[in-house]
Amino acid sequence: MSLLQSMTERVSGLATPSVLPSDAWPLGERVTTWARANGLVLGDPDASPLGRARCDRLAARLFPAADLDRLELLGRWLTWAFALDDMLDCEPLAASATGVHGLYEALLAAVRRGHATPGARPLESTLVELWAATAPGMTRDWRRRFLRHMEEHRAGCAQEAVNRRIGEAPGVDDYPPVRRRACAPFLFDLVEPMLDVELPTGLLVTPWWKNLSEATADIVAWSNDVASHAREAERGDAHNHVTVLSAAYDFPPERTVEWVVERIEHRAGDLAAAGRTMDEALNWLQLTPERRADVERVVGVFLALPRAHIDWLCESGRYRPRAEDRRQGDDGPRRAKGLWDVLASM
Repeated sequence: MSLLQSMTERVSGLATPSVLPSDAWPLGERVTTWARANGLVLGDPDASPLGRARCDRLAARLFPAADLDRLELLGRWLTWAFALDDMLDCEPLAASATGVHGLYEALLAAVRRGHATPGARPLESTLVELWAATAPGMTRDWRRRFLRHMEEHRAGCAQEAVNRRIGEAPGVDDYPPVRRRACAPFLFDLVEPMLDVELPTGLLVTPWWKNLSEATADIVAWSNDVASHAREAERGDAHNHVTVLSAAYDFPPERTVEWVVERIEHRAGDLAAAGRTMDEALNWLQLTPERRADVERVVGVFLALPRAHIDWLCESGRYRPRAEDRRQGDDGPRRAKGLWDVLASM
């Protein structure tokens, strides 16, 4: 049994499986069609990690009660973010902080002026489209926060590029905050427009919200590190929790994967503790019943997000080599290996 699967069975906060709505089946085709039409996915979707990611399923698991149009918008945002991630992790940008800043400068400038430059690359034109579909319903405070988180992401990815160029990696204590910045923090802001609510500014500066949001981000990022370690190690990228711990303590990756899973369990305990103290934190803010209900809905998504992400990791093809879904042999059809199988074999 795989390490991540056994973790969800041991940790109460991760024990409840996410739900994949039965009526969400058209979503994958809609998101894929959009990504191909806009040049984010080229050719056969199964030929690239982005095409195999199935971001639609992550969107549906996060918001099983949402309508298809809203889920499609989130699926598009997730696809865009992974497309950006792939570009930043590959040459020539992977080791060029100047290149990272240049790309991001073009993206943010397009958002601020409201249109892409003539002949813009797909990342720029689709970002403008996504922003136009999301931002108008949100306040100036939310829009500024979202763009600030994009700036943080730019800084985090630029630092990773510098590290790759000079052959360094963050230390054990430095890694969690560095990883949070490079883990597209703006995506967490999308929970609010998905629910058609907005968090009060006073909440966002409280230690309680910091504890809850950072625990969620760490679990998601470190789970992703477990899934992506083999691919990143193959290309020599040290920005992975498994690699950082292996280098620091001279442990083999197989043992270090178990250690990372243990650290995820610990952070899941922190997240659960934050959830248990929600009433106390919200009482202190003295919110109206309506505002309190809005916050509780957002918090509910943050608490459920780590398990939904793990469930998605185990069905997505983003972090495993391309394989046929069904192979005919003497013993009949066989399914392609998934993350559960890979981790179970360690």
